[in-house]
Amino acid sequence: MELTTSAHADTFPRDHLPPHDQWPHLDFGLPELQYPERLNSATELLDRTADRLGADRPAFRTPTGTVWSYGELQDRVDRIARVLTGELGVRPGNRVLLRGPTTPWLAACWLAVLKAGAVAVTVLAQQRAAELATVCEIARVEHALCDARHVEDLARAEVPGLRITPFGGEGPDDLVQRAARQDGGFTAVDTAADDVALIAFTSGTTGRPKGCMHFHRDVLAIADTFSAHVLRPTPDDVFAGSPPLGFTFGLGGLVIFPMRVGASTLLLEQAGPKQLLPAIAEHRVSVLFTAPTAYRAILDEVDHYDLSSLRRCVSAGENLPEATWDAWRERTGLRIINGIGATELLHIFISAADDAIRPGRTGLPVPGWQARIVDGQGKPVPDGEPGLLAVRGPVGCRYLADPRQREYVRDGWNLTGDTYVREPDGYFRYVARADDMIISAGYNIAGPEVEDALLRHPDVVEAAVVGRPDELRGQSVVAHVVLRDGVPRTEATVALLRDFVKAELVPYKCPREIVFPDALPRTPTGKLQRFRLRTP
Repeated sequence: MELTTSAHADTFPRDHLPPHDQWPHLDFGLPELQYPERLNSATELLDRTADRLGADRPAFRTPTGTVWSYGELQDRVDRIARVLTGELGVRPGNRVLLRGPTTPWLAACWLAVLKAGAVAVTVLAQQRAAELATVCEIARVEHALCDARHVEDLARAEVPGLRITPFGGEGPDDLVQRAARQDGGFTAVDTAADDVALIAFTSGTTGRPKGCMHFHRDVLAIADTFSAHVLRPTPDDVFAGSPPLGFTFGLGGLVIFPMRVGASTLLLEQAGPKQLLPAIAEHRVSVLFTAPTAYRAILDEVDHYDLSSLRRCVSAGENLPEATWDAWRERTGLRIINGIGATELLHIFISAADDAIRPGRTGLPVPGWQARIVDGQGKPVPDGEPGLLAVRGPVGCRYLADPRQREYVRDGWNLTGDTYVREPDGYFRYVARADDMIISAGYNIAGPEVEDALLRHPDVVEAAVVGRPDELRGQSVVAHVVLRDGVPRTEATVALLRDFVKAELVPYKCPREIVFPDALPRTPTGKLQRFRLRTP
């Protein structure tokens, strides 16, 4: 497939796409996926929606009662885009790191970066300096927009040449203050539909993050497939959920999907189980995005809140147990929309809603997508037999200069790393992860990355991190640590190591359990036998 002439002055993103022979097959068969060659997804989500439905419609809400209309959001986005392209010197194609909790200002920054023709690299507010430095190194990030409350870790990353602009703080250099001084209105950069719009990072089993490059058309494609055909939101819906915007699950569910139809979103900085139920009740949320862990955690509290506004509940990030689905239906009367997605494919590609739901099954390929089960050689396996899940559709994996592209894309199909069964009725049933990735409470955690952090502690000689089945979280992170001689195997040492890991990595990657064996199980050739550690 020939690429359209790019609007990027900084050609790094396009220069580092995988070779075309390593791309997956892309399918644009649905009429709504026939996008024009020139396309800016922020313009489509924001300007076109405001023109179509009215600038006075609510776009973003906060727990304190603040409401931004589409017109107000448009004005703030345009002013931020003026700061980016003027005072900060951001050029089309430059990568701009976005960091902060889930707020209207973070979402506005994301839209402004895309409007300016730059490439958004959204990370978690909790990520530590070393993790941030790696992301910036891989994506060659030169600019960062960071919530003023979370600048310290980013500064400690000491990224060469990185220009950090805080927002939401005080002082004339704050982005919000700078934007207020700008004239209104901004003409979006005339990006190509296949210009890179965002780089989303995911961790593989090696722990080295992989940058997934997605185009402007991809941003709309996930809304025009899963959201339009399965979720089916309306302009009057109020969205909310727990995934942060640093995850594509949250970016789609809290920004892209509602804006595509002119709905609004309640953006929660704190979105744990304790915050979700009162927020749904108070703000009359109708569409909820969260992980199975959260649905399980709030089951016992649902009777204490008015959830009558809720009509759509989406679950992804980990497998949804049938027992959780049944319990939620019994307590609320609502059917959870299960789904599987991937950062490499931007969002959900197998799902089902309403009468099409089969509890205990993920669902059917979303319209616009195809899926099949293959063996290790890429050959289809019969229905009823487990194999590797392979999918293709309008969005595909394109790693940023990463040799693992050849592993993920084979014969034009994206191999997600999941073991599935396709049943005779066409429904897809999850079996397990096909690699050593730990999925805990909806978070992907690479064991080797946690091991590397533990090994940086002077008391640790060896470390092996595995996932162990956990009824609440799906899996829990268990670290097997060999200590140097003389270090006590006590709870105090456990606490010390957990605190050390929390200072090195995002807290959710911290082991929930640390055990101290004399040695790690290995083969005669010295290879670690992880399977022996997974059994309690």
